[in-house]
Amino acid sequence: MSQHTVIKTSDDMQGKRVPNVIFRVRENDEWTNISSDDLFKGKTVVVFSLPGAFTPTCSSTHLPRYNELANTFTANGVDSIVCMSVNDTFVMNAWKQDQEADNITVIPDGNGEFTAGMGMLVGKEDLGFGKRSWRYSMLVKDGVVTKMFVEPDVPGDPFEVSDADTMLDFINPQARKPSSVALLSKPGCPYCVRAKALLQDKGIAYEEIVLGKDATSVSVKAISGRATVPQVFFDGKLIGGSEELAEFLAND
Repeated sequence: MSQHTVIKTSDDMQGKRVPNVIFRVRENDEWTNISSDDLFKGKTVVVFSLPGAFTPTCSSTHLPRYNELANTFTANGVDSIVCMSVNDTFVMNAWKQDQEADNITVIPDGNGEFTAGMGMLVGKEDLGFGKRSWRYSMLVKDGVVTKMFVEPDVPGDPFEVSDADTMLDFINPQARKPSSVALLSKPGCPYCVRAKALLQDKGIAYEEIVLGKDATSVSVKAISGRATVPQVFFDGKLIGGSEELAEFLAND
């Protein structure tokens, strides 16, 4: 069980203003201050808060999915997505760069002031973490919490309701989510260039796995059952090479 006195429930905070805090951040090798008003005043903001940068669930799922769905959130009226953690600004900046999370604003609540004001500061001394944030997400409009998803108070690090899909479904259950697209390629392959151009022309984000860098020809055959590249996947389904991709996109 997490070491804490009381974690506030979503009902405790909904309809209330977020804490008024000044965050010390490092931007372009200089110190600067960002206030709660800078983040929230006159804006619709999605916040997700987590125990720590570089930790497993935060790095593998929580942050990446919010980053992946950022354009969909924008299309549904969200001005920005903020990731909050009780870490220092150097750690948060390094984590954002490592995750290539360009669509996310990372905010270091290094002293835990914002998190404590939200009633979400918990003890993680058993892990050597000290005080950290309980995992939650919230929708904030002009500084007022309109919806919160707080993870259940159970042992460990639950991750059931603060995910990006749950938040997006609350904002708009009919929102069309982008496909997860992967492209297996190799340097100097003209068909790979064509496949990437087809995806880019459609505005489709994709993750490229490059032979010789990220994988080998053995991996291509093991994953796709084929020996040639490119091989394109949409939501786990093999589409095929550039010709098959062109046909698929034409019929989509």
